[in-house]
Amino acid sequence: MFELTGKIALVTGASNGIGKGVAVCLARAGADLVVNYRSDGQGAEDTAEKIRALGRRALTVRADVSDSGDVHRLFEQIRREFGRLDILINNAGTSRAEDIFEITEESWNSLIQTNLTSGFLCAKEAMELMREQHGGRIIQISSVVAHQGALKGHLHYAASKAGQLGLTRTLARTGAPYGITVNAIAPGIIRTDLLMKTHGEAGVRKLAEGVPLGLGETDDVGNAAVYLCSEEASYITGITLDVNGGQYIR
Repeated sequence: MFELTGKIALVTGASNGIGKGVAVCLARAGADLVVNYRSDGQGAEDTAEKIRALGRRALTVRADVSDSGDVHRLFEQIRREFGRLDILINNAGTSRAEDIFEITEESWNSLIQTNLTSGFLCAKEAMELMREQHGGRIIQISSVVAHQGALKGHLHYAASKAGQLGLTRTLARTGAPYGITVNAIAPGIIRTDLLMKTHGEAGVRKLAEGVPLGLGETDDVGNAAVYLCSEEASYITGITLDVNGGQYIR
């Protein structure tokens, strides 16, 4: 059940946090991984070592997925090394604790590029490959804030995460005739270094108090990704799977 043996998966921003957790879960289910990173080479290698320890192949590739040239080179390397791509997890992202009064145009553009444009660029390349193969899985890692908005500040982050859901629904319709499913996962409060950096220890504790099931772990997101990438989910496309511990129920 939920077997991914023989599948090739790319996880963007896989050097830490949710990306690392998703990559390891996919490997645990049998997939070989392309571990993308922008600056944290050591973190990416740590992810790759965990994947190899599970008996799967892991290729680390440095690329800024908000840059079209880097994305093209990333996919050219995937073609050379593997000849195919079965799974794309658009996970790369960041946030800043800025509200409307603090965000500059430069900060807005930078964050939208990192969180949303990267998903467009990678999906465009991936769908070309998957169309040739007549099948594939694409997952956007969005956020609960795409539904309810950020609690304080983080306007650009919330806007980018909501944009990912529109991207998902439209690409699902585009990909369906080629056997490509496109879905999103909207995590709630997941224990990551980025969460601690943007909210602080006290802030995270306060956030977790409002979640019925408490703080989530990266494996909670990874296991949801494994399901959506499996054959058992072959008739599911265009959805957003909420992994938020009851924080937001719709």
